[in-house]
Amino acid sequence: MQVEIVITLRESILDPKGKASHHALENLGFKDISSVRIGKFVQLDVDTDNPEEARKIAEQACEKLLANMVMENYEIRIPDNA
Repeated sequence: MQVEIVITLRESILDPKGKASHHALENLGFKDISSVRIGKFVQLDVDTDNPEEARKIAEQACEKLLANMVMENYEIRIPDNA
């Protein structure tokens, strides 16, 4: 089963990559973009057909390695076609 994880910095954490990207976009003429936050996308193939078990495995992977629990939030998605 395929699991997608989106990891982002917590709102209270400064995002220097997002800030730099926002500035560059403004310089390119994208004046309607008010802010940019940069994160990570992780795709896992988990050997199970049970969505709840796949989610639990993904949560454990995030908490133990993939996400910095002090600075980052994560969102686990299981696509409908998984």
